[in-house]
Amino acid sequence: MFRLIALLLVALLVLLQVKFWAGEGGWREVEALEQSVARQRAENARLKLRNDALSAEVEDLKTGDAAIEERARSELGMIRPGETFYRVVEDAPAAQPADGDGRQ
Repeated sequence: MFRLIALLLVALLVLLQVKFWAGEGGWREVEALEQSVARQRAENARLKLRNDALSAEVEDLKTGDAAIEERARSELGMIRPGETFYRVVEDAPAAQPADGDGRQ
């Protein structure tokens, strides 16, 4: 009788261990979910920083003329009346003649 109870308890223990290690909701699945949560938290932190920067830019555009003027100058090339616009153009590098043997 004692052997039968011991055998049933060992079988129950093995069954529970298998479910814990390999079954649905087991250790592997919990580990995968924890990794997924960590990745999502990192993504959320990155997006929060981006949102904060965009919110600050929107607030700056709503309240200050300096940001609007900066955008108009850099993106649209606008200048104030009476200002002179200078464009600096760098010389293109001189073309190398091709010798045919690949040397310069």
